[in-house]
Amino acid sequence: MTELPEAPDPLGVPTTDAHTHLGTTERKTGLTAADALARAAAVGVRRVVDVGYDLPSSRAAVATAEAHDAVVATVAIHPHDVVELGDGLDEALRGVEALLGTTDRIRGVGETGLDHYWVKDEAGRALQRDSFAAHIGWARDHDLALVIHDRDAHDAVLDVLDAVGWPERVQMHCFSGDAGLARRCLAHGAYLSFPGTVTFKANEALREAARITPAERLLVETDAPYLTPVPVRGRPNASYLLPHTVRFLAELRGVAVDELAATLDTNATALFGDWGASTTGSDRG
Repeated sequence: MTELPEAPDPLGVPTTDAHTHLGTTERKTGLTAADALARAAAVGVRRVVDVGYDLPSSRAAVATAEAHDAVVATVAIHPHDVVELGDGLDEALRGVEALLGTTDRIRGVGETGLDHYWVKDEAGRALQRDSFAAHIGWARDHDLALVIHDRDAHDAVLDVLDAVGWPERVQMHCFSGDAGLARRCLAHGAYLSFPGTVTFKANEALREAARITPAERLLVETDAPYLTPVPVRGRPNASYLLPHTVRFLAELRGVAVDELAATLDTNATALFGDWGASTTGSDRG
């Protein structure tokens, strides 16, 4: 197993990791889903959202959510994979769509959206827009949260949402904009989800966005195994490291850590629904 950072002090009030990748975390760190969830629970991270990014990971997220009460799943084709799949894209999209409605452990569609950092050509970006529009439609049709990936594509993402129509519940995953973009998203009732990048010294514009986000629209995520927060930046990330970001944001916003943790938990429920108990959960109490 990869040497992992030490666990932070436990939170006094439990909270939720609003976006993580348990399968990728296992491949990078050796932590099984059960191990990752146990470590998270030990520091007060009681629930996680396991996010699909292609058909295999979406199916795996659903299986994990059905096995663990602490997990709900989202399903999608990531915008980068949209381009990489080539002739296999249509089949992959049909496979993800076929998952919708098969279990109440699926609570969101995503991560979907646009990625202009990796995809520069117009043909690839057009494929991303078409896929994004399809995902938006699924979220609206199935009354699920829409989990948006937006990398260097702020205006284009909002343009597609405006054209297709915003679903009722939207998470701007790994929010990476400034206060101006935050206000544009908040005007549509979106939740802004902040990862460990908000702790990075250079990201003052991101911190300003976090300061102006209303408490009832704020989420915190790990995006594990990526975007590990200070003071363990550069090491593999996992849900048990979420308290570092929670404490940072509490200080940034001038609120008590316990108050923020409770608010984040409430907001995750508002976005994804009550975690409840899976019908086949191996860890049901």
